[in-house]
Amino acid sequence: MSLANEIARRRTFAIISHPDAGKTTLTEKLLLYGGAVNLAGSVKARKNQRASASDWMELEKERGISVSSTVLQFDYEGFRVNLLDTPGHKDFSEDTYRVLTAVDSVVMVIDAGKGIEAQTLKLFEVCRRRGVPIFTFINKMDRPSREPLDLIDELEEVLKIGAYPMNWPLGSGQDFKGVYDRATKQAHFFERTPGGSYQAPVTVTSLADEAVRGQLSEELYMKVSEEIELLDIAGEELDPETTLAGELTPVYFGSAFNNFGVQLMLDSFLKYSTAPRPRQATMGTIHPDKEAFSGFVFKIQANMDPRHRDRIAYIRVCSGKFQRDMNVFHSRTKKKVRLSNSQKFFAQDRETVDEAFPGDVIGVVGQSEFGIGDTITEDPKVEFHAIPRFTPECFSFVHSSDTAQFKRFREGLRQLLQEGVVQALYLRNSAQRVPLLAAVGPLQFEVFEHRMRGEYRADTRQEPAPWTTMRWLDPELTEDQLDELVVPTNARIAYDSVERPVMVFSDDWAIDFFSQKNKGVAVSKLPFGEELTVENKDIFDSGS
Repeated sequence: MSLANEIARRRTFAIISHPDAGKTTLTEKLLLYGGAVNLAGSVKARKNQRASASDWMELEKERGISVSSTVLQFDYEGFRVNLLDTPGHKDFSEDTYRVLTAVDSVVMVIDAGKGIEAQTLKLFEVCRRRGVPIFTFINKMDRPSREPLDLIDELEEVLKIGAYPMNWPLGSGQDFKGVYDRATKQAHFFERTPGGSYQAPVTVTSLADEAVRGQLSEELYMKVSEEIELLDIAGEELDPETTLAGELTPVYFGSAFNNFGVQLMLDSFLKYSTAPRPRQATMGTIHPDKEAFSGFVFKIQANMDPRHRDRIAYIRVCSGKFQRDMNVFHSRTKKKVRLSNSQKFFAQDRETVDEAFPGDVIGVVGQSEFGIGDTITEDPKVEFHAIPRFTPECFSFVHSSDTAQFKRFREGLRQLLQEGVVQALYLRNSAQRVPLLAAVGPLQFEVFEHRMRGEYRADTRQEPAPWTTMRWLDPELTEDQLDELVVPTNARIAYDSVERPVMVFSDDWAIDFFSQKNKGVAVSKLPFGEELTVENKDIFDSGS
């Protein structure tokens, strides 16, 4: 198959939502209908059901939340689907942001009873700035729900985007029977299965069929008929170009838990979503059909296989054809490297991959110098823009609880820091070199402690620190110049992992005080030399 054909059949997307909207459950059901699993189990499965395929980390299974991003690749109806499941918790929004740099479209999950929630809105804004096409799945229609027309109005008013219902719900709560497909003008009535573990049996018929009257009450039938007529007369027009421009969101109603409307959404999404798109680099636009292979690292995952203590760099292929054992150029170190140990994924399960094409995500094991945002390419002139980082807002000292475990503590700390979820700082002029963990949210510390204990058998003790934000200082400042700085009470100078000076502050007043007392000394939310783009500036300012 030609490169052009391989590109055309790729679909690479992520699912975003507020916590508890049903993101991971929808992920499971897309795998079920995509033929990737035989039995679906939700995150909050009973003990005799298996855990979610996408939530592979032990803490995720215990807590029923997603705190890591996962790659799930499968084939469906001629498409090669790369589905990137993302963390739902706001403390891991930086990891989600990185994943969004690697996808071509997103599915936004909305709770039908709650509508648009804070984290959904923030992630939507990220997608809007990046021009990522957005498809909306309004979930949990089998529970007490808001009126469908109200939900559509909220999408348009709050998100300032056109909304086109691809289907329409037939009832809600206990009376939710199925959906009306506006494209085919057919009603799809579903039957519930135990725990939603199997594909839901479906009956497809015309809305005008007399049998429909037996499924819906007269009042509900009239209400649905009037709403569909209103949408046909006064609703948005479905425009594929406007959709791909991120100005119109196709909307699907359903229930991920009971499998109502999931396959309709999957089939429609694959039809209207985009194949891999061009990417911006320092030299200009890189098109997927460019002959030279190129890609970038958007995630590092340590210790996915505890037996091997490995480290995987996730690479989004952007152009050309990847082939195992190929020699490529690593942009940051300016070195040639050989990509010999390459893998493709289905959550924590993986197998060797010999070739990959734009849109695919591959994992490379054993390249310790690869970091998040690095460009990997056959053409040394190609270098993709850096992936922005978020400014930490939570700080905690971490100690090894047992001196006999210190070697395991040090190795676990080293590997988990490489993932880039937490950073480690070291206070200047401190009597002991104790790591100061810096993170976007406090749950990251809990995950860190859990993984150190479970994966590295290293017990840790954490000591909360009094600071709430940090700023980088000019790396050209000498030690004598650092000594001369006027530092406010409860602020300290520290060094990051590559010995760049930073300041940690207790509040915004302390930052202002520092700037007033140290005229001419610049501070930055990013390391100097890393650009704070317009695209992500507001995200930093809003404290994501």
